Amino acid sequence: MSEESSLIKLDGLTAPATKLVEKICDGIEGLYRPTHIRRVAKAEADASLIKAKGEIAIDDLKHRAQDRAAFEEIQKQLIMESIISKALPDVAETAKPEDVENDWILNFFDKCRIISDEEMQSLWAKVLAGEANVPGTYSKRTVNFLNSLDKADAKLFTSLCSFCWYVGLIQPLIYEYGRTIYSNQGIHFNSLSHLDDIGLISHQPLEIMRSGFRGHVEYFLYYGTPLGIQFSSPENNSLNIGKVVLTQVGHQLAPICGSKPIPEFYDYIVQRWADEDLKPFSPYTKNRDIYPHLGKDDPNIPLNLLR
Repeated sequence: MSEESSLIKLDGLTAPATKLVEKICDGIEGLYRPTHIRRVAKAEADASLIKAKGEIAIDDLKHRAQDRAAFEEIQKQLIMESIISKALPDVAETAKPEDVENDWILNFFDKCRIISDEEMQSLWAKVLAGEANVPGTYSKRTVNFLNSLDKADAKLFTSLCSFCWYVGLIQPLIYEYGRTIYSNQGIHFNSLSHLDDIGLISHQPLEIMRSGFRGHVEYFLYYGTPLGIQFSSPENNSLNIGKVVLTQVGHQLAPICGSKPIPEFYDYIVQRWADEDLKPFSPYTKNRDIYPHLGKDDPNIPLNLLR
């Protein structure tokens, strides 16, 4: 297949992105050959016609089956190339696509080649780029889960992730079902139960306490905006994180699902934690000499984790 007829353009790609294309082509025979698929289908049909002239007429049903098979293979080819093309811009300079397991590549493209929706293709592309950047980031289980994920369920999960904070890990803070701030985004008991049923979250009837923080002061992030918390003492430093936790699949998909912050949710959490006798504060207004670890210049803070 000529490069002009391919959806994948190699011009201007970084070396790691080019290596990713090479890795995929090595693992999947015929990736660049949809025209080859058409030629093979035509040749098989022609051969059948020649044989039929000496024997019996070709049945119309066989013709339609051959045409359908060729069409389906071409569509799958176009989908795979579309996903690769969408993934390449997100392949980092430090990516190591050569370390991605061949079995992972084969499983990924076996599952993604029937995904025709553009938005869902973009999600698959982020998984491919993320795996190339850091091999081992996405499990086969997550890839297999994506294959069964409906677009409506993906959008619901994206809505849930708008309530995610970084509290040592990505954590949706869901406290009260009836609050307008949640229901306006489609987050309520039934929708959470559904996300639990399909395996993206674990939905608990009682609120969960998380402990193990470093001391009586800790900081958390909401889409890059930090919030400091002063606990009553180093020994009493548990945090109520609500009724929902992400599963392993949910944790792997949350950073790439395309969620966006809800401006009023930051203020809601500030008030919520203040009502629980915690002392929230902005690190930008606190004395840096007392709390030198707080602020955006700390390289240990993953400020863009949810972007």
